[in-house]
Amino acid sequence: ESCFHEAKFIDQNGLMRTTRVPVVQELARRGLKHLPERFVTAPPDHPIVPSFALHPSETLPSIDVAKLRVLECDSESEGGRARARAQELLKLASGAKEWGMFLIMNHGIPSWVLHGVKDVVKEFYGLSFEEKKASVGSYMSVDNMGYGRNFVKSQDQCLDWIDRLTMKAAPKEATDGLLVWPRKPPNFRQVMEKYVEEARKVFNELLQAIAEALSLERHVFLQNFEPNKSEINVRVNYYPPCPRPDLALGLTPHSDASALTLLMQFDATAGGLQVFRDMKWVTVPWPHHMLLVNVGDLLEIMSNGRLESPWHRVVTRMDVERFSVALFYNPPSQAEIEPVRDETLSNEGYKRVVVREYLQNLYKISPTTDKQAINFAKV
Repeated sequence: ESCFHEAKFIDQNGLMRTTRVPVVQELARRGLKHLPERFVTAPPDHPIVPSFALHPSETLPSIDVAKLRVLECDSESEGGRARARAQELLKLASGAKEWGMFLIMNHGIPSWVLHGVKDVVKEFYGLSFEEKKASVGSYMSVDNMGYGRNFVKSQDQCLDWIDRLTMKAAPKEATDGLLVWPRKPPNFRQVMEKYVEEARKVFNELLQAIAEALSLERHVFLQNFEPNKSEINVRVNYYPPCPRPDLALGLTPHSDASALTLLMQFDATAGGLQVFRDMKWVTVPWPHHMLLVNVGDLLEIMSNGRLESPWHRVVTRMDVERFSVALFYNPPSQAEIEPVRDETLSNEGYKRVVVREYLQNLYKISPTTDKQAINFAKV
C-alpha cells in the first residue's frame, strides 16, 4: 500500500475537502521509473530546461560577516579595517540589490552547530514513513507546521517533488501543545533551537548592515523585530532523486514570505536553486560550504522597493538527493511594518501592512505563475 500525506483544503464552494498526496521519499525509495501524473509541472513540449550558466564575471557576492562588524576605535590598523568594511558594505548592497540574495562566510555560527543540524535532519529522514508519522504531527494552518506538504489547494494541483518538515522555532511558546518537533531523533529540537539562536544574531547583524549599505539609519529594519515576539520558522526540505527532472520541480517558483531567509544545503549537492533573472532561469552559484541569504517580501516592503525579493525555484536531479534547511525571520505577526520613506520620491511605492494580513493573503493566492503577492503592499 502506498504512503500518503493527507492535505485538507477549502474547495470553491467553501467546503473542507481532504486529498491524499503521495509521499515523494517513499516513491523514490521504491525506485520509481516513471513520474506520477500529479507531479508533472511542465508539458512535454515545454520541458524544464537546464538553466543558463552564468558568465564567470557574474558571481553571487560572498560577504565576510566578520568584516561588517562595527569597528571599535582603539586599533592601530583602523584605517585598513574601515576600508575593508566599506568594501564589504558595497558588496552587500550590490548582492542585495542586484540579486536579492548573497552568500555569507565568517558568520560566527560554530561548525559543530551546522554539523549537528545536518545529522538530526538526515537521521529523521532515515526513519521509515511510519516512524516519521508517529514522531511528529501535521497541522493545517497558515504556517503548515509539522511533517507533510503545504499549499495543496485542489485535487488536481501540480505537486512539488519534495518532502518537508516545518516548525515555528520562535517565539518559544509558539508550538506549546503541538507535536511539531520530531521526537526522533530525541535531540532534534535542542539542536535546531541552538542553530536558530545563533542564526538570530546573524540575522540581526545583517539587517543593520543592509540598512547601512543602503545609506539608511542602521536600526531602521531591525526595530521591527521585537526580540521576544519576532518569529523564526524552520523549514527542512528533502528532494529525493526524481525520475523526470525535465517534467517536475522540487519547489514551484515563489518569493519568500519573510524579511530575510537563511539557507543551508548539505554536502556537495549544489545546483538545485534557480533564480529568475533577465527573463530567464539561472542556476544560483552556491558553494555547499557557504550559507545563502535571501531577501523576502517583507524586507522589500520595509525598504520601500530599494530591495526586491527574488522569484526563485528548485529543480530536481535524477541521480542525487538534496537536503536544505531554511530559516525565515519575520517581525511579530501582529506588527505593522512601514516602508522607509524617501523624501526625494513624490510617489511612494509601498504602504504599511500588518505582517499577518500580508501572509494570509500570500497563502490564499499561492501558488501564482508570477510574483503577485507583493501587490497587496503596493500603493
